[in-house]
Amino acid sequence: MAAFFRAFLDSPVGPKTTHFWGPVANWGFVAAGLVDMEKPPEMISGNMTGAMCVCSALLMRFAWMVRPRNYLLLACHASNETVQLYQLSRWAKGQGYFLSEETKSQ
Repeated sequence: MAAFFRAFLDSPVGPKTTHFWGPVANWGFVAAGLVDMEKPPEMISGNMTGAMCVCSALLMRFAWMVRPRNYLLLACHASNETVQLYQLSRWAKGQGYFLSEETKSQ
């Protein structure tokens, strides 16, 4: 067990590198998005949520292409992309983008 822990500490994506602490800090975005699910859709910024979606998508690609592959960063941004897309759908519904044709004609 000690050898495994030492190998993790000294690995290129271990806690002695930014490959570890960057994704750990980015989990705050995911947590904030989860907390915001309780807020009304009127409080969601469509521009900011859209920017977060684009940013997370780009950073997922970066996490996959960088050597060594950063699976922690990939998981973080995949989770954030999921949360932000849900928030964007809540915002769009609140703005009336997903109304049916019957509702629009009335």
